[in-house]
Amino acid sequence: MSHILRIDASARHSGSTTRQLADQLVTRLVEQGYGSKVTRRDLALTPPALLTESWVGANFTDDADRSDDQRAVLAHSDELIAELEAADTIVIGVPVYNFAIPAALKAWIDQIARARRTFRYTETGPEGLLTGKKAYLVVASGGVPVGSDYDFATGYLRHVLGFVGITDVTIIEAGQQMMDSEAVNRATAAIDQLKQAA
Repeated sequence: MSHILRIDASARHSGSTTRQLADQLVTRLVEQGYGSKVTRRDLALTPPALLTESWVGANFTDDADRSDDQRAVLAHSDELIAELEAADTIVIGVPVYNFAIPAALKAWIDQIARARRTFRYTETGPEGLLTGKKAYLVVASGGVPVGSDYDFATGYLRHVLGFVGITDVTIIEAGQQMMDSEAVNRATAAIDQLKQAA
C-alpha cells in the first residue's frame, strides 16, 4: 500500500499558500496512485514539544536500559518517527518565516532526527536510515527568493532530510508573493506538470 505523510507547518489555516498547494499536490499524488492512504500531521494545531534535558538523557540511554519515565518522554518522538517510517511519500508545507522554517517544523525535526533510530554513525560517517522515500517541499515566501543565499529554509531541509536518508527531494515553490502575482499560478502549474510526467 502506498502511503503519503503530509506535514503542515503554516501558522495560518485560512489563506495559507502552503496548505492550498499541499492540498493540490496530495490530490494529484493520490490520483496517480502514489498514495492510497494519507496521514496528516498539522504542526500548528499540535506543535511538537521542544527538546529538554530529560529528552536528551532518554535518547542517549540504550533502549533496553530506559526507565518507564524515559520511554514516556520519547513516546511522541517515537510516534512521529513511526509516521515517517510508514510513509513512501512525504509532503511538507514550508512557509518561510524570517528567512527560515517555522519553529514548529524545527521542533518536529528535532523529534525525528534521532541517532540509532533515523540515522547512525559508521566508520565512514553518518548514514540515514529512512531510505527509499520521496519528499516534496511545498515552499511559500513573501519576499525571500527560494534558493537564494538568504533562503535558510530549503537548503536546511534538503540537508536534514538527506541526513536521515531521504535524498529524493523535489521543491515546489511560490516565492516572493509580495512582488510576484504569478508565483502561486506557477507553483500550481508545476504540480500539474508533475502529474503529466508521472
